[in-house]
Amino acid sequence: MNLTQRLLHALAARGATEVFGVPGDFALPLFGEIERAGVLPLYTLSHEPAVGFAADAAARLRGGLGVAAVTYGAGAFNVVNALASAYAERVPLVILSGAPAAHEAASGLLLHHQVKTLDSQWRVFAELTADQARLDDVRSAPAQIARVLDCALREARPVYLEVPRDMPARACAEVGSTPAPPSDAQALAACADELLQRLRAARRPLLMVGVEVRRFGLESRVAELARRLGIPVVTSFMGRGLLAEQRLPLRGTYLGLAGDAQLAAEVEGSDGLLLLGVIVSDTNFAVSASAIDMRSTIQALGGRVVMGHHVYPDVALGALIDALLQRVPEAVATPAAAAPQAPACAPQPAGDAPVQPADVACAVNRLLRRVGPMPIASDVGDCLFSAMDMDPTALIAPGYYATMGYGVPAGLGVQAATGRRALVLVGDGAFQMTGWELGNAARYGWDPIVLVYNNASWEMLRAFQPESRFNDLGRWDFAALAAGLGGDGYLVRSRDELDAALLRAHATRGRFQLLDIRLEPGARSPTLNRFVQAVKRLSAR
Repeated sequence: MNLTQRLLHALAARGATEVFGVPGDFALPLFGEIERAGVLPLYTLSHEPAVGFAADAAARLRGGLGVAAVTYGAGAFNVVNALASAYAERVPLVILSGAPAAHEAASGLLLHHQVKTLDSQWRVFAELTADQARLDDVRSAPAQIARVLDCALREARPVYLEVPRDMPARACAEVGSTPAPPSDAQALAACADELLQRLRAARRPLLMVGVEVRRFGLESRVAELARRLGIPVVTSFMGRGLLAEQRLPLRGTYLGLAGDAQLAAEVEGSDGLLLLGVIVSDTNFAVSASAIDMRSTIQALGGRVVMGHHVYPDVALGALIDALLQRVPEAVATPAAAAPQAPACAPQPAGDAPVQPADVACAVNRLLRRVGPMPIASDVGDCLFSAMDMDPTALIAPGYYATMGYGVPAGLGVQAATGRRALVLVGDGAFQMTGWELGNAARYGWDPIVLVYNNASWEMLRAFQPESRFNDLGRWDFAALAAGLGGDGYLVRSRDELDAALLRAHATRGRFQLLDIRLEPGARSPTLNRFVQAVKRLSAR
């Protein structure tokens, strides 16, 4: 087998199910070998940011590695933002980049796509990845591939492999695996014992789950641990959608002042708050009514556990969960009861009234309760805040890094990787960035349902700075554009039209379905309004 075939088999062995890419001259040999090998399907999109987001979404929802292939320089630098998002949000994304051959690098000429030096790209990507390798020697390539890919899975971080264009067809030995670093069994046992001791001593213990629970494939084991512990369970804002398919009662999603006041009081008043895989970020904790003293919490994140002034390094989250399960008897208690669905929508006065963001959440809930759960890929902005009022279902979004343009390519990545039709939530500003990738859906048989929150505005930015005219976007007719991209478009102005369009979209398969939902500037979800007011109030302090 050649180097490309060995690489593809190694990727597949680590959970990758496809490669997303945009070709270019330095990557043409690599793309040609990927296509000829047929080990993983190759899906080409229109722009590198979408390639990165689609691969990121594939990894988030199905587990394993996501793979994005680009060319040197002009292609690779275009994927940097998606790569940064994956690093910040702990996604095992693999970037494969073509590169100049050794004889080209030694020619003495400046090469096209070169920026400062030939290694400028390498240095940039080293800042945004957990490990890197240049596959310019077939003798060392197998060990380098194994080390880098295993690092991505072990750390749930992106990695970078550079493939010079004279290398893809070179004969190469089999890629093995790298042994996991040795663990300290005594330290793990002491950590698990102390953690349980703290929970049992707490009067108000509570478990919050975050993104690492899904990154490491731990949802079913964490759900079983929660059942055995018998303590209330919530998700973080970034962890919304976790445990949704585990038949475990959840108290809800912690949003501080932006969310349910009673739930927030329980979280902030807990004297035994266990954070499993929760990133301690402003999006998760900046709008707390009462600031949580992180020194009194139990934090298991990034391969270590922190309890007060006690720090246990090198404790993998999966190993910790297994150690706790070994120590907690089965089904000793029933978790606190919680509503399995979002709060019921208030009665509306008229079906022909203008649509509000809250109406979108209610309409989605009615659809999902009728047809069953669908994975949701959400962009940032009010579409993500309104998703907090939708029934728990699998949800992916860049809730911490908060980059725009994620939703549409993420929806494509979800269907490519899992075969499941995605419901995409996206604002008009974000759609203008990457929504055109829907034009690639017909080639591959993808048919997501896309809800465009079309308010002619960067509305979340306007919420913080309403006096600025630069937040005006103009009203684009996305419904009319859908047919030209190979899908069906629906113009939605009222609640009745919204329900009818959603049902029709769900019943139509084989073409993407786009709902152009017309919202007035200033129309915001209650959750976003509470979030903005909380940020302003806390900033004023």
